[in-house]
Amino acid sequence: MLAVRTISANTLDYIEIDAPAPGLGEALIAVDHLTLCGTDLHIFEDDYTTELPLIQGHEIVGTVTALGDGARGTGVTLGDRVAIDPLISCGECRACRRGRGNVCPELVVLGCYCDGGFAEYLSVPTDRLHLLPAGLPPELGPIAEPAAISLEAVRRGRAVAEDTVLVLGAGPIGLLATLALHDLGARVITADTVPERLTMATAMGSEATLLIDPNAAFPAAELDRFIGTAADGPDLVIEATGVPSSLENALRAVAPAGRVVQVGISTHPTAFPLNIIPFKEVDLLGSRNSQGLMPEALALIDRHAAAVRELITHRFDLGDLDTAFATMSDRSQRVGKILIDMPGRRR
Repeated sequence: MLAVRTISANTLDYIEIDAPAPGLGEALIAVDHLTLCGTDLHIFEDDYTTELPLIQGHEIVGTVTALGDGARGTGVTLGDRVAIDPLISCGECRACRRGRGNVCPELVVLGCYCDGGFAEYLSVPTDRLHLLPAGLPPELGPIAEPAAISLEAVRRGRAVAEDTVLVLGAGPIGLLATLALHDLGARVITADTVPERLTMATAMGSEATLLIDPNAAFPAAELDRFIGTAADGPDLVIEATGVPSSLENALRAVAPAGRVVQVGISTHPTAFPLNIIPFKEVDLLGSRNSQGLMPEALALIDRHAAAVRELITHRFDLGDLDTAFATMSDRSQRVGKILIDMPGRRR
């Protein structure tokens, strides 16, 4: 089969290797479509905590073509179109025993810490497979993985319909969080530094948007105008940028007794007056990956397929993966989700 391996920084190798056979409890998946995310770019640039060479790709949709021993009777049948949950936890550690396998210390992520979906076939445990809704275009299925991450942040924040929520960052995770919050019935205000992203946030259901100047103070007065003079701030803030100063903005903006969820990831240190947290009694929560939310993510995408499709700004065949990564790293153009079609899968 054809596979694409990242062998060193910014270097891909198109190779022919043997197709895998499905093992015990596994299904063989013919990969149809993938989407790229920021983690893919970091791995491609060799700026990530994983080892190269590696077959990347973790936002994956494919078709079940064979079943290994023990895989029959698991609800997966030949010909099923499935989205893949790429997280494989150990099932035994403290986090796993508490139902928090998304933060398992031994967590394996297909395409990040072991070979993934930039190959024509992939063998996957059947419990990692989720059927696509009947009418959902398969090329939208890979977005279920980032949507599940957004849903995890919304769930960690204990969002309810009565909440006013500020989402900081209108990249794919922030936009999908905006969509999920709107779908829940919450009032959403989305902030970003890029006007075009805020236009997309409006399409995702954001009631209001804040354009932030990274070289100026956070527009607190404008936020207050959106919320109303009687309010103390948003009930919940989801920080989806990973920019250290943005977390401070979140803590300053949130209402007393409110919640802040940090889903944006960065290795950069942050600093803010520590008394912000106890004086407001803020719940500061981390959010990573998702706790089995792929079915909910697929259902969300199915309900809002037209809006989700707008996230895809570029589309390439697997043979043009070099160009896809170059496009992703080009700061001069707006790049949302990049869709990758496997050979013969483009419709």
